Amino acid sequence: MNKFLILGIAICLISGCTVLPKQQQPTSIYDFGIQPSPLTKHLPEKSQQVRKSVLVADAAAPAWLDTTAIHYRLLYHNPTQTYTYASNRWIAAPAALLTQQLRHRIVTNTHEQVTKDFATAKTDFVLHIELEEFMQSFDTATDSHIAIGFRASLVERNTRKLIAQKDFNRSEKTASADAAGAVSAFSTASNRLIDELIDWLVAELPRQ
Repeated sequence: MNKFLILGIAICLISGCTVLPKQQQPTSIYDFGIQPSPLTKHLPEKSQQVRKSVLVADAAAPAWLDTTAIHYRLLYHNPTQTYTYASNRWIAAPAALLTQQLRHRIVTNTHEQVTKDFATAKTDFVLHIELEEFMQSFDTATDSHIAIGFRASLVERNTRKLIAQKDFNRSEKTASADAAGAVSAFSTASNRLIDELIDWLVAELPRQ
């Protein structure tokens, strides 16, 4: 046997290295967590209630966001390049998670009737969401924040008239500069943005 090969094996054994392949790190899968309790401020007395039916369409997203990857930027290194975590991902694309959360919150926080499909029932209005930003950004190697941005459009279904439109944006500092910290901040920020959206929706829906 070649003496250099023997020497290499000996060094490897002494240092504790192995020629066996490393075990792949398990993937951590996230969602937005448990939803908060209903807010009573949006629930008027039944005697004054005029229910509207709202179709919450599936949120749209650009192609780069239509995946389960968790995206981030290194602002201190190369702010024009984006990265994704290798062993962390969402259980569904962010737009799908946001849509599910929004439907649940509108139903539990208002008296409005919510549907998710044109074929299920006739509706008075359609709520469209366009997700534009959903990114973690590292200001330094140990300091990061997340940003969420989307546009909401309320449309009268029969006339296709745009009733109201508004951009919603929020930034949230992460508790830790990693994927888990980003997920927690995304959950907090999305809940607060949906609170704002519901306030806006209740104010903009025509009352008869």
